[in-house]
Amino acid sequence: MQHPLVAIVILNYNGRNYIEQFLPSVIHSTYPNKKIIVADNASTDNSVNFIQQNFSSVEILLNTKNDGFAGGYNWALKNITADYYVLLNSDVEVTNNWIEPIVDLMEVDKTIAACQPKILSYHQPKSFEYAGACGGWIDVLGYPFSRGRIFDILENDTNQYNITSKIFWATGAAMFVRPEIFHKMNGFDEQFFAHQEEIDLCWRMQLAGYSIYACPASIVHHVGAGTLPRGGRKVYLNFRNNLVMLCKNLPLKEKIYKLPIRLFLDGISAWKGLLTGDTYFFTAIVKAHYTLIVWWIKGKINISHNRKPLKQLSGVYKYCLVWQHFVKNKKTFQEIVEKKHK
Repeated sequence: MQHPLVAIVILNYNGRNYIEQFLPSVIHSTYPNKKIIVADNASTDNSVNFIQQNFSSVEILLNTKNDGFAGGYNWALKNITADYYVLLNSDVEVTNNWIEPIVDLMEVDKTIAACQPKILSYHQPKSFEYAGACGGWIDVLGYPFSRGRIFDILENDTNQYNITSKIFWATGAAMFVRPEIFHKMNGFDEQFFAHQEEIDLCWRMQLAGYSIYACPASIVHHVGAGTLPRGGRKVYLNFRNNLVMLCKNLPLKEKIYKLPIRLFLDGISAWKGLLTGDTYFFTAIVKAHYTLIVWWIKGKINISHNRKPLKQLSGVYKYCLVWQHFVKNKKTFQEIVEKKHK
C-alpha cells in the first residue's frame, strides 16, 4: 500500500539547540513516506550549518528575512508539495509512531482540514502543555482554551481526553493540515506575525465547511513557553491578534456587542496588571487596542459581516469562560465544559 507523502516542516529562527536536541526524534519517526524540511527564517546563529553538517537527509529552505510564524510558514509551504503538511515547532520531541494515527484518521474522513496530536509537557510529561493540550476550544466571547488547559492552569493527563473528537482549533506547535485546503484558505494571516494565527485559520476552515480534530492516539512533548514570564511583545500580539480575529470572523450582530464586552474585560485585565506593578502588561494591552482601532480605520482587517454564528461551530463553549474560571473558580475543562453541557 502506498502511504501518503507527509512533509514535516519545522520553522526555525535561531533554534540551533532545539534542532540538535529534538530533530533526531523526528528523523526516527516510523512513518515510511515522509520528508523533513527545515524552513529557516533568516537565523543569525549557526542553525543552517549545523543541519547541513549533521542531518544530510533534511531539506533546508532559506528565507531572506524573519517573517514570523505566519509569514514564515506561508512562504515555506508555497515551495513544498506533499499529501499532508505537518507544521512542527523546533522545540517538540515526537514519539516514534506519532504520524500514523492522524494520517489514518484524515484518510478516512476527507472533511478534516487540520488535526493535532495530544500535546504533553516536555519538562513535566504527566502534564498537558499550554499550546493546545488535547485540542483547542473557544468560548462565546472568543477566549481560547484547551482540553486540559484553562488560561494558565494545566491539568495532569490521566487519559481523560483520550477520545478522538472535533475541536475548534488545532495547535500550530504540531498541526497536520491538508495542503489544498491550507492554500485555498490563503494560509495564515501574515499580519498576525505570531500567536493565534492557527486559531484564525481553523475558524476560517470551519466557516468553509471543514472540520478540525484532536487525535490523542498521537502524542508529542513540547517545551513551549506558556509558563514563562509574560513579555510585553507576547501579550501585545495575543491581545491584538485575538481581537483582530473576532473582527474578521464573527457575524455582524455578534461583533456589535461582543467586541465592546471584550474591550471592557481587556481593560479590567490591564488595570489589574498596572495595580499589581505589571506596567508591561498594561502597556501591551493599551497598544493592542490602539493598533486594532488604527487597523480598522485604515481597512487593514479583512472584515466580513456575513458569517455563521460562532455557536454553530464545533469546539465552542456557549458560555463565558472568564465567569466560570475567575468567579466560580472552576479550573478544569471537565468542570467547565463537560458538566455544563450535560
